[in-house]
Amino acid sequence: MQTTVTQRGILALVLGIAIFSVQDVILKLLSGDYPLHQAMVIRSLTALPFHLAIVWWFDGRLSTITTPGWWKMLARGLLNFVAYTAYYLGLAYLPLADTIALFFTSPLFITLTAVLVLRERANPASLVAVASGFAGVLLVVKPGGNGFDLAALLPILGALGYALSMIAAGRLGRTESAAAMAFWGNICFLLCALVLSAIYGSGAHAGASHPSLAFLTRGWVTPPMTDLLLMASCGMIAAVGLTLLTYAYRIAPSSSIAPFEYSFMFWGVLWGWLFWDNIPDPLAWVGIAVIIGAGMIVIRKDEAPAAVEA
Repeated sequence: MQTTVTQRGILALVLGIAIFSVQDVILKLLSGDYPLHQAMVIRSLTALPFHLAIVWWFDGRLSTITTPGWWKMLARGLLNFVAYTAYYLGLAYLPLADTIALFFTSPLFITLTAVLVLRERANPASLVAVASGFAGVLLVVKPGGNGFDLAALLPILGALGYALSMIAAGRLGRTESAAAMAFWGNICFLLCALVLSAIYGSGAHAGASHPSLAFLTRGWVTPPMTDLLLMASCGMIAAVGLTLLTYAYRIAPSSSIAPFEYSFMFWGVLWGWLFWDNIPDPLAWVGIAVIIGAGMIVIRKDEAPAAVEA
């Protein structure tokens, strides 16, 4: 039986998510020895030719990256940089599955921002889902508990930044291509990572004991070839994963395929168990289920944008 367009979109999205999950494993493994900004510089440089190829493939020409709106795409990239920096700093401390679950509150923030800032109307089911989703966050984070750490708020900050970048993408998408936005996003990642490297790269601010803070302030380290290749592979992973996600959302209705983004949770739990022997506790499982359920309701009702891009 022939696969339908929607089925091909789902397959492309699920494969893209699986590929993206490998990047999280690599960066978490490297977070104890290298600074995030070093990994970002190497990743962004490696990804640059892939992004140019993606622009050529999807847009048929490279001129789409030099439109008058290039600076707006660069500014949106700053939101994405803040979002993913917060996410990866949280990842250095938190279990992989918990970090992913908290970051997937982004559809909830998209709906909340659209209502409070853009004055858009949301149906009651979406508002109830948003409230339920944030209740699920409390079950995962457990504020006030003995194991609570402020690092648990970093993926939530990342989700908020990502939601704002997706709202900006919706506006820019009227005049700019998705491939061009991804290209300028990568350029912004590179520039911001170079700024952080200028501040922290010498190692003068190193010495922090908290894993998240150390991942930010540690100085550059000369890596062995294996680690260098791992950092460089993140650029290829991001570019290939983004291509698959872009393809999925181009050929299939977003409302039909977006819920499958939550397949990321499967990989988060699997990799967390295989590499770090981390399994969410029963209360966290309930919170994760509530967040996923709320996010899927919001996506179905409001067709929120995708929750993975970088």
